[in-house]
Amino acid sequence: MIIATARRHGVDPRLALAVAWQESGWNQRQVSVANAIGVMQVIPSSGEWASQMSGRRLNLMRTQDNITAGVVILRSLTRSAKNVDQAIAGYYQGLYSVQHHGMYADTKVYVKAVKAHRARF
Repeated sequence: MIIATARRHGVDPRLALAVAWQESGWNQRQVSVANAIGVMQVIPSSGEWASQMSGRRLNLMRTQDNITAGVVILRSLTRSAKNVDQAIAGYYQGLYSVQHHGMYADTKVYVKAVKAHRARF
């Protein structure tokens, strides 16, 4: 589902798989303390943004919609960021924050982990 959705939206499937694995271990039932939901760990406000980008209302509780939300967010980030590292960091920390404050220490760890997963997929 992640691979097909990534391909449909022009996102590197290995990147989408890696982010999803890092975020939730591909577990749709995962909910964080920050209320990030599902496979792609999308917070509700980001889900609203993803709904606007996808052209339809996404239900983050549905696996396919959750993956779609994460993938369209990744698409936007990869188009707006200077490079893939910055896009990955933007998924975790927020692109504005990364561009204006640099990557925080935990963000650097996150980027390294996602890139390692991506290399394995």
